[in-house]
This record gives sequence, structure tokens and C-alpha cells, in this order.
Amino acid sequence: MMPWLLASVECFNRSLMYLTCRTAIQRYVEVRRYHGFMTEARLILDTLAAMVEPLHQSIPGSNEVVLHDLAKVPHSIVAISGHVTERQVGSPATDSLLRAVASGSPETAVAYETRLPGGRELRSSTLICRDSEGTPVAALCINIDVTMWRAVNVLATSMLPIQPISPKAAPEDGEEFVNDIDELAQHLLSQAIAASGAPVELMQKRHKLAVVQDLKDRGFFMLKESVETAAQALGVTRFTIYNYLNELE
Repeated sequence: MMPWLLASVECFNRSLMYLTCRTAIQRYVEVRRYHGFMTEARLILDTLAAMVEPLHQSIPGSNEVVLHDLAKVPHSIVAISGHVTERQVGSPATDSLLRAVASGSPETAVAYETRLPGGRELRSSTLICRDSEGTPVAALCINIDVTMWRAVNVLATSMLPIQPISPKAAPEDGEEFVNDIDELAQHLLSQAIAASGAPVELMQKRHKLAVVQDLKDRGFFMLKESVETAAQALGVTRFTIYNYLNELE
């Protein structure tokens, strides 16, 4: 993307996120005065939810604003505006957000690149909002479809070549947007099995242990019926998966 355009978009995104957090905190203080019975996490989520639609309307171009309640992972989407990823309230978290939550220390990430299955490119930002004790409560995500801007960039650089300011994210560094838990589970399984370097039918115990460790790191076992799904994929019993998990403790 052209430097001046990229800088403008990133500046706009960062400003929006700063204002969103600041407004959320101010709103929390105001509402807390009148609703002492409400939990801090609920107030933060309610305030952020009220901003999802206005933020979507404020960002130019094709975009989507998504609010995740991190206490509801994996079915964590509680508010969404826009149709970039075709998800809805109740849809699961992405694989990268699931892995971040499973790690216990999700962090804010701004202006990273990912790609949808159909090839469209996104510029995304994920803002992790914490309560007064530092506990992650919500993730406010902005996904902007930059496919059109890429085409503009190609046309512009064909007329006036410039050096790229940063390399594009490799496909494995991207993020998988899914509409249901089964799709998410199959994606995580295929990634972990591929990373083991051996086909399932030729795997030894060390390979299967590595797959289970990878799945654990990715937050796979936070999903419903995950043990049974992993057992079926690896050709073992669910008791074997439990034994592998115990060995990895």
C-alpha cells in the first residue's frame, strides 16, 4: 500500500482504538455511579457493545467491527457490525484469538494482515480490554478489507515503483475466520497434524504427543468434544488422548 495511504489508515485505526478505550473507561466511571450492582466486566462489555455500530459506520470502506466476550470463548462474539467475514453473534473466536486466550496473556495487536479463504486481504487490529485488576475481559476487533487498495497500489507502483515498507504476512501467520466450532476444530487439527511432519498412518507416539501439545497450545481442548475429535483424527482412543495430556502436564 502507498506509504502515505498506509500511514493514514494506521493512524486512523490507532486513533479510533485510543478513543474507544478512553470512552469505555469514562463511560464505565459514569455508569458505575448509578449501577453499583453491575459487575465491572459487564459494564465494560456493555459500553464497548454500544460502540460497535458507530465505529463500523465511522471507518471508510468495507469493514467489520467485532466484540468478543473472553469469558464466553470459544462462542465469544457478542456484537458485530459489518459483513466482511460473514460471522454473527454466537460465532466462535478466530484460531489466533483462541490461542492467545489459551496462553493466558492475550495482547493488543494493531494493523496486522490476514487473508480470507476467497483471497481477499484484510488489515486487522485486535484491542484487548482489561478490568481494573488487569484481567482480560473483551477483545474489540476491526477488520478492514484492503483488497481494493492493493489493486490501487499495484496500479500506482506500475507507474511509479516504490520499495515495500514491510513484507506481507506469510499465510501461516494469518488468522482463520470461521462460522462454527466444527470448522474451527478441523482447521486446528489440520494445522497441528501438518506441523508434525508425518502423516497420521505413519505417526509414532512422539508424533502424536507433539500434535496433542500443539493442539493444547492452540486452545483446541477448550472446544466441546475436543478430546473425542482429536482421538478420531489420530486413530486412538479418547483415553489415550487423556494419557497424552497427563504426560504433557
